[in-house]
Formats: sequence, structure tokens, C-alpha cells
Amino acid sequence: MNNLSLNEYVKSKRKSLGLSREEFALKAGVGLRFLRELEQGKETLKMDKVNQVLKLFGMQLGAVPMDRNNLIEP
Repeated sequence: MNNLSLNEYVKSKRKSLGLSREEFALKAGVGLRFLRELEQGKETLKMDKVNQVLKLFGMQLGAVPMDRNNLIEP
């Protein structure tokens, strides 16, 4: 994903396909509101719906390493 956040990745892939949010939401089988929230970086989204969107790109959610410099120390 070239270090893009999830919302940046989905938005850039959608735009590279030349699809409006409405067209893309229809193809992914999700609501326009959900897609808008995903692209705007809403922090609480249903993982199954996110995977529904990512499936169009041959991707799915998974664990990725974090930048250890951004961890909060107790």
C-alpha cells in the first residue's frame, strides 16, 4: 500500500478506476454513507464491510507492523 492509510488507499484506488463514490459503493455492495466515512478516515467501521470494499482490489484487512516510535509509553 506504499504506506498509505486505509482511507487514502481506498480513495486513490477508486479515483484511479475513474469511479464516483456512488458507482464504487454500488460495485462494492456497500452504502454511500459507509464509503464516505471510510474515505474520510472514520476510526470505527465494521471490518467485514471494509473487507467488502478491499475485495475489489484483491486485498483484505490484516495485521501490519507499527512504527514503534509512535507507541505511547506507560
